[in-house]
Amino acid sequence: MIDEQLSLFGVAADPVPAPQPTAAQYQQIPLNPDVAIAPGTYADLAALATHCLACQRCGLCENRTHVVISRGNPQADLMIIGEGPGQQEDEQGKPFVGKSGQLLEKILASVQFDTEKDIYIANVVKCRPPGNRDPLPAEVNACRPYLLEQIRLVDPKIILFTGATAYKALTGGKQGITKIRGQWLEWGGRHCMPILHPAYLLRNPSREKGKPKWLMWQDIQAIRTKYDQLRGAA
Repeated sequence: MIDEQLSLFGVAADPVPAPQPTAAQYQQIPLNPDVAIAPGTYADLAALATHCLACQRCGLCENRTHVVISRGNPQADLMIIGEGPGQQEDEQGKPFVGKSGQLLEKILASVQFDTEKDIYIANVVKCRPPGNRDPLPAEVNACRPYLLEQIRLVDPKIILFTGATAYKALTGGKQGITKIRGQWLEWGGRHCMPILHPAYLLRNPSREKGKPKWLMWQDIQAIRTKYDQLRGAA
């Protein structure tokens, strides 16, 4: 199932289209992780959200307060992908609204990005892992097809992988985030960049040259430049 999903975005070359689910299989998607979510399963984000809200594909559903699907502009050219909800996100039902999200807002605003107009934000997993631990591989695998469908439906020009979990979950890469951050890569025909997670910046507040906050400032300027170039060429 995972290979079929990833093939949509060029990770695995497979010329055979993934079969569409039957009506009975479609109804089982939120309940059974063994039922594949083929590319093109959802006609729109509203249909996807309906399944996410009822999802029981992994054990994270048992303790959630809210399913955290997305926020921002579903027609945005820039998509930000995080790891998973924290406590504030679980309580409010929106990604990146806690301290990390507040810092992310400031970083984006520093180069005149408006999160409601210019950005679409989602996570690798839609439910909060207990104690804010990293999501387990089975949890990532169960939820990743929803994210792949979000990417297909939003169709952004640029994707930012926020932290190592997002980068590894989608690209299969093994590098640590400090090694790969700030580097443009092509994934699924899109311009992508891994960036440091705002939570990491909160733990490393120095603004000295070469420190995480200084590196993020370099990265967000490069992202703004690429964004303007791509929109100007459209």
